[in-house]
Amino acid sequence: MSKKSDDRKNVVIIGGGGYGTGLARDLSAKLDASKYNLVLISARSYYIHLVAAVRFTVTSEGKLEDRALIPYDHLFINNNGTFVQGKVTAVEDFGKGRGGDVVLDNGEKVHYDALVLATGLTWGGALAFPDLDADVRSALADWRRKFAGASEIVFVGGGAVGIETAGEVRDAFPNKKITIVHSDNQLLNDAYPDKFRKAITKKVLAKKINLVLGDYVDTIPQEGSVGFTTRNGKAFPNADLVVPTSGGRPNTSFFATLGSNVLNERGFVKVNNTLEVPNHQGVFAFGDIIQWPEQKQLGKAAGQIATVSANLQSFLNGQKPAKIYKSPPEMIIIPVGKTSGVAYFGILWGIVLGDWASNMIKGKDLFVSMYRKNMGYST
Repeated sequence: MSKKSDDRKNVVIIGGGGYGTGLARDLSAKLDASKYNLVLISARSYYIHLVAAVRFTVTSEGKLEDRALIPYDHLFINNNGTFVQGKVTAVEDFGKGRGGDVVLDNGEKVHYDALVLATGLTWGGALAFPDLDADVRSALADWRRKFAGASEIVFVGGGAVGIETAGEVRDAFPNKKITIVHSDNQLLNDAYPDKFRKAITKKVLAKKINLVLGDYVDTIPQEGSVGFTTRNGKAFPNADLVVPTSGGRPNTSFFATLGSNVLNERGFVKVNNTLEVPNHQGVFAFGDIIQWPEQKQLGKAAGQIATVSANLQSFLNGQKPAKIYKSPPEMIIIPVGKTSGVAYFGILWGIVLGDWASNMIKGKDLFVSMYRKNMGYST
């Protein structure tokens, strides 16, 4: 049956990550509770702060997960909102801005008058978290055991996740042999200038992390096996742990139930410049799942939240969405362990800063305190 208990309009957000929780908190302060019922749906019972997960999947030191797995119980301002735990399997849109139903894996339906998709990416390797808490804890223990027990570790993918995880492993295990295999001829991608990519390469090499560039690992070796060879013939005869860190895939398969035109060939949601899904009035999407020419980052959440919040409220008021989303300059901070790293700010001439900036801005706390406050916790 469809969950709609009164005459209030249902505003439904699917996805309890950094984007979805940010919007939920914003709308809980702005929507009139007598007119609107705000619902957040997530498959997990808490937000997993993935920025910190690159550290707490490697080591239990400091029990960082106790602060980085953040429940939703303080999220809604003045309790103006409802959390529903469930996995979405389909969206049934009634057309022409008339709302629809979100279908959960237990068969229940949650009605929506306005809908926002914020389901994020599905990751491989240590960031491939299950949904249930007991399984998350088990996966954490398993990855920590793998990292501790391996003698030679190879990370497949030299983006931020691969670099940061390799740095955390180096800090925790100073004597292990660590290599990053990356398909490009420099770390990261060409969205960033050469001077920044060269700076991060120097930091990685200084940590005694080996690099194999311009090469591929076509198949991740099975767990428990030792040794493999790259596409170009580079042999790793003693590698006993190979970790995929090549980026995530959009978690949007359920949304294809709306029709063949809502996703592109890679599974990203098509949106217009108001972040509304074309031909589906009152349905918005944002975050890592959208087809948009910018780097996928949690740091872009503020601008996208402001856009979706304004346009969703316009829709509810019978007005056309008018706020246009414009990408901010690219910025990124990549720690290589707790005390090393490089920051890039795509303003002026393109500013590159070193260890002190990386450490002070991100490396120490990995933004855990910030996101706890964003979700209603005092610390």
